[in-house]
Amino acid sequence: MNFKFSVACIVGLSIALIGCGGLPEASSENCAGRGLESSLTAFKNDEAARQAFLDSCEAMKKKN
Repeated sequence: MNFKFSVACIVGLSIALIGCGGLPEASSENCAGRGLESSLTAFKNDEAARQAFLDSCEAMKKKN
């Protein structure tokens, strides 16, 4: 019974971690250099979300 529970937990956690994708958040790593390049590729057809991300990056730069 313990083995079945362990396997079920591993499968459940794997599914949860795979589903954690989503759009990147504005951070110092995601708003500079290669991080910015890779972050912007995540916004394929969502121009409004892309612009909001860039605005957040600009706000972070002004704040620091």
